[in-house]
Amino acid sequence: MKRLPLEELQPYSFPEAVRGEAPPPVDWQQVFGNSNPVEVEVGFGKGLFLLTASSQHPEINYFGIEIVRKYQLVTATRLALKQVRNVKVACADAKIMFGQQIAPGTVQAVHIYFPDPWWKKRHNKRRLFTPEFACDCGRVLKLGGKLHLVTDVADYFAMEQETMQGLPSFRECDAIPESRGEHDFDYLTNFERKFRKEGRPIHRVSYEKVA
Repeated sequence: MKRLPLEELQPYSFPEAVRGEAPPPVDWQQVFGNSNPVEVEVGFGKGLFLLTASSQHPEINYFGIEIVRKYQLVTATRLALKQVRNVKVACADAKIMFGQQIAPGTVQAVHIYFPDPWWKKRHNKRRLFTPEFACDCGRVLKLGGKLHLVTDVADYFAMEQETMQGLPSFRECDAIPESRGEHDFDYLTNFERKFRKEGRPIHRVSYEKVA
């Protein structure tokens, strides 16, 4: 798929922070032009979840955060070709956005699917899901909001569960159900499609903010 020119992708892209300046707070009303509930996906890759979820739920605004610029442009192109109006994608560090830019209690759900585990010690600082980030998820979520976690790595899944069990503001709830996988777009993400076709087990858990 050929990427569209940047000017055609602008309506689907959240502007990058200016280097050297403090990142501005996110105003969802300004970003989407409406007051619909907002759900955030961290690490959206090629955007399959955002494309599928936004078409199934036009009443919800979806905001994707991806640290790799190439994937932001690929996903923005896919959104533009389908003229999706309820998704914006940002090339940014999710830890900074959650910690500094997204206002408390303004997000309906956070989706984190198949994050890189970054097992090597020298890469630990790159790992997304830490106790600090879990707390930031709790900060930005509304009361009753959901945190959805899916991974193919059993040890990472155990680490996520242990982290969440230490947060009394969350309780475990029903996880995102597995799709039937009847066609190539009937999966949560591209990674899920690949791993399920390879026969790998997929681990899913969701939490609700209760305090």
